Amino acid sequence: MTKVAYRPEIDGLRALAVLAVIVFHLDVVPMPGGFLGVDIFFVISGYLITSLILAEIEAGHFGIGGFYERRIRRILPALYVVLAASLPVALYLLLPAQLSGY
Repeated sequence: MTKVAYRPEIDGLRALAVLAVIVFHLDVVPMPGGFLGVDIFFVISGYLITSLILAEIEAGHFGIGGFYERRIRRILPALYVVLAASLPVALYLLLPAQLSGY
């Protein structure tokens, strides 16, 4: 895997984007920035992924299978944690009709 230089300012921008989404969902302050935060996060993530792909192409060892394998290895563990944490809560809090939708 090709290393791309760490950019702390990008982490800061991603944190601001996530914070905009969290504040939007808390409904504490009337802030219409939730969708904008998601858009900014996706643009930044796209930039980082594209940078990695271009670096691998330039190094001559990019493979679509390896790309998707890395995505799966990164996303599935978090997905499993979220599912394991939310299922007991859903079983306890949701009504049967809501649970079938869940």
